[in-house]
Amino acid sequence: MSTENASASSVVEDSAAPGQATRLEQTNPDYDPNVVVETQNLTKIYRDFWGRQKVRALNALDLEVRKGEIFGLLGPNGSGKSTTIKLLLGLLFPTSGRALVFGKNATEVTKNERIGYLPEESYLYKFLTAEETLDFYGRLFDMPAAVRKERVESLIEQVGLTWAKRRQLKEYSKGMTRRIGLAQALINDPELILLDEPTSGLDPLGTREMKDMILKLRDQGKTIIMCSHLLADVQDVCDRIAVLYQGDLKELGRVDSLLQVSDETQIRAKNLPDAAAEEIRAVIAKHGGEVLSVDNPRTTLEELFLDIVRESQARPGHRSSGVDSN
Repeated sequence: MSTENASASSVVEDSAAPGQATRLEQTNPDYDPNVVVETQNLTKIYRDFWGRQKVRALNALDLEVRKGEIFGLLGPNGSGKSTTIKLLLGLLFPTSGRALVFGKNATEVTKNERIGYLPEESYLYKFLTAEETLDFYGRLFDMPAAVRKERVESLIEQVGLTWAKRRQLKEYSKGMTRRIGLAQALINDPELILLDEPTSGLDPLGTREMKDMILKLRDQGKTIIMCSHLLADVQDVCDRIAVLYQGDLKELGRVDSLLQVSDETQIRAKNLPDAAAEEIRAVIAKHGGEVLSVDNPRTTLEELFLDIVRESQARPGHRSSGVDSN
């Protein structure tokens, strides 16, 4: 995508519903609507008062996030995850390279009306109720009163807080606050949702419910970028992941491909006598067993992540070749 073409877009009024915010209309013939987020050599350097390089938070990041997928950003503290999110939101300006969201430069704030964001710490007004909180954010998007009321009721039910919708947020637990934070991120019915540690503070039941909600959002056609330190959560819901370490992209690909152990083979069977347990497929059939699958075993995301971090520590500056993400 050329620089000239990428900037050739315009803002038009959405004629579907009067009173709603304007939306971006692409006039770039090379724009691929299936690519929601694209970064090209994206680099962010923090400098001190004298302009000297202090921290290289992100180094030449190249990746694509496609429409309708759940994309995971993984990495230890200081790896560049939060910096990437802030660059996509336009809260930071890149030192070099660029980030495109919906084919537009991420620094153009008009694209944010199509984005929902759940930060790691939800900064909400503690003296408002859940209903008042969502109504407030709905007003920021100029939603008509009737649409706003319906949307608030629907989201409160979706996140399971109907029983507490008239309680002030200061009475909410951490888990309840995360739920209303997610509802706030969805108030504008966004196409792209950025989630930073979405299961933080949730008990096992709440964690499972949050992951189910994320999967349902994908089923609705939403695109989700999710940062998390809880690798099991990422493994459960993400289609593809990028592993960052000290600002460098170390691994990128589909979760199932990355976790596959290619040099081992496992065979699953049922109704198999003990005498044939160590025999190959032909012997399994001979003994009346049924082969359920013959494939490669998988490691866990935790093991993959720790291996990448150890390799990065042992070989500074080395970038993994990655896995084809198609």
